[in-house]
Amino acid sequence: MKLSHPLLLTLGTLMLSGLAPHARALADECKLTLSQPVLDYGLTNRAIRANGSAERTLGERHLSLNLSCPQPTDMTLFYRAMAATAERFRFAEHGSYAVRMSDAVLDGQPVDLGLISAVGQVPEATASSLLWQPQQAIVPVRGGVAAQGQSLSAQLELTAWASEKALQVRDAVTWETTGLFDAVATGRSSEITLRASFAPTACKVDLSNGGLVNFGQLTKNDLNADKNTPLPPKDLTLRVDCDAPTEFALVMHDNRPGSATDNREIYYGLGLDHRSNKIGLYSLNVDPANASADSFARLYQTYSTTQGDVWSTSSSNPIPFAQRSYLGFTDRAGSTAGPAFFQNLTTTVTVETVIAPTNNLDLSTAVHLDGSGTIEILYP
Repeated sequence: MKLSHPLLLTLGTLMLSGLAPHARALADECKLTLSQPVLDYGLTNRAIRANGSAERTLGERHLSLNLSCPQPTDMTLFYRAMAATAERFRFAEHGSYAVRMSDAVLDGQPVDLGLISAVGQVPEATASSLLWQPQQAIVPVRGGVAAQGQSLSAQLELTAWASEKALQVRDAVTWETTGLFDAVATGRSSEITLRASFAPTACKVDLSNGGLVNFGQLTKNDLNADKNTPLPPKDLTLRVDCDAPTEFALVMHDNRPGSATDNREIYYGLGLDHRSNKIGLYSLNVDPANASADSFARLYQTYSTTQGDVWSTSSSNPIPFAQRSYLGFTDRAGSTAGPAFFQNLTTTVTVETVIAPTNNLDLSTAVHLDGSGTIEILYP
């Protein structure tokens, strides 16, 4: 009993001390390296036209793979990543990518590549360039059979795609995923990271004169006592400038809601007098004949009362900004496809203002026209 206890401890110590150098030796035998551990597909702007395709190519990235061992070794390589299709891997929720291997050189001599499902199998397909398939491996091939060697080098091409749904972003977003190149017989592996960023188009809307319309000072004698008084129309120039061509729509918001003397959605309020009487209203009117965009010869207006689901037949008729309708522009007459892709658009906005009958107002003190609205740009 006294001998058994030390014997067990000594045996355990011998087993551990014997395994540790062996594990280190395996780790040092072969090396698997990638020329780039991170592949960045850069920034994609969703405004770039996708030509009606259901997905968009994010591009191709290239790198080199090298596997070297001190002795001839099985060079089978798996690529471990979540599958998206039979020939692609998953890149975030709405993306995918493919991995292609080519230009393989084994011990200084060019070789073909074979696709296998398990180590030791006869290659199912052989070619100088192969797409990596989920759950399958690639091996160097000579004479139709897998070849062992000490040094394998090859070129890798990783092509990524994103669905159109993924590009409908309103805030910047970054995708990132990882995969693992696994040389199973050597115990060596190397991780790679794929990254892609997406951002919405940046657009700005500007009105000339800072959007200020000034009618100067009016007296009671300038106004009608028993009927509305229309004021002279005022023109403003509206500009939309985007950093890339995009389809957009405009909508008007009344910052003085409930103060217009007409409740229709094309009219906006001028505020209230001291006795909370409605001062009047104004409207913003756009004539497509006075609009221009990029290099298009002529523009037509189109509008949607369904938040962009359905668009009116485009026409050259003037149209007012409305509070619950989207206003867009296209270069095609008679189209129901909605706004076209524009980068820079300029149009004249005519402000038409009406003052309520003075009999309905308290003019005992000065009354200030206090209309205020906001033009918002919307991305479909």
